[in-house]
Amino acid sequence: MLQVYLVRHGETEWNALHRIQGQSDSALTAKGKRQAELVTERVKTLGITHVINSDLGRTRRTAEIIATGCGCTITSDPRLRELDMGVLETRDIATLTDEEESWRRQLVNGTEGGRIPGGESMTEMATRMNAALNSCLTLPEGSTPLLVSHGIALGCLISTVLGLPAFAERRLRLRNCSISRVDYQKSPWLAHGWIVETAGDVSHLDIPTLDELQL
Repeated sequence: MLQVYLVRHGETEWNALHRIQGQSDSALTAKGKRQAELVTERVKTLGITHVINSDLGRTRRTAEIIATGCGCTITSDPRLRELDMGVLETRDIATLTDEEESWRRQLVNGTEGGRIPGGESMTEMATRMNAALNSCLTLPEGSTPLLVSHGIALGCLISTVLGLPAFAERRLRLRNCSISRVDYQKSPWLAHGWIVETAGDVSHLDIPTLDELQL
């Protein structure tokens, strides 16, 4: 059985400011770096052999901290990027016009063909995320990879492994530096072989504040 661990990047400056990141980027905050250090201590116990991150800076920095702490290899895979949010990237959510907010809601609520102008659909993201996951099946026997990616992207991946629509990721709370795990096992009852073992574990992190619980 192949075990694949999934980690969301640490908190960024734009996470803290409630700005839309998508495939744009901002640096980790001091808290985000601390989260990466804490998740590294947990990851050290998991027997990770490969760290694979999206090619965006926030995941790369998180992955570097983890890989250094675990002493394992690190590679980038652009298929693990966050959802392309098109013309809304870098925007403060509170400043969106009614029309812009409708684009965002159509996207996350699963409206057929929903996408932000200049961006991608949830289905398109699900296709590349699942391809990245399936590529782990080609790793050497005995591998235990860890994928460092993004909140919407990982939520989408977990949703589709569960057989849910890609936009069901809105029903999953994946905090910064949370750990999830999906396993691949051959079974006559599973069409694709992937199952979700855990999702959004934050037991290794500092206790969140009330404000963080309300986000």
